[in-house]
Amino acid sequence: MSAGFIKGFADWLATSSRLPVHVAAHGEFLLPGHVYIAPDEYQMKVERGGKIVLTKDEPEHGLRPSISYLFRSVAEAYGCDTAAGLLTGMGRDGASELRLLKECGAITFAQDRESSVVHGMPGEAIKLDAAMLVLSLEKIGPVLTNLVNHRGEIRA
Repeated sequence: MSAGFIKGFADWLATSSRLPVHVAAHGEFLLPGHVYIAPDEYQMKVERGGKIVLTKDEPEHGLRPSISYLFRSVAEAYGCDTAAGLLTGMGRDGASELRLLKECGAITFAQDRESSVVHGMPGEAIKLDAAMLVLSLEKIGPVLTNLVNHRGEIRA
């Protein structure tokens, strides 16, 4: 996302979601049922125990923040005890790391071509066989809710 866009994106997302949406702060702890977005020009990672760490580490795929950076930290901190996915977006950021999460035993998904505005990132994940599930935008929320309610049992 372009610099200066994150805050407005978070505000817009908050109006169209039933979940609280935040621009992440360094040292903040993740709360269940909340959405966190990395701030402009920071890489975001998580540590075991749910602490958010923001860094000025180098861009990846030309991006800071980069989903690849975040996904590697999720794999290290939580391994198979997570669900992760890639939604509409340009490029390949996060695709290889989504495969890493799948190989660790995490539940992984990608948005389908039909419901994506730009199918770059989810398309790359699908090409790499990184997504266990390929879902329309409308099905992602219900599938994630079912995962939580049924303790990791996939019901697509």
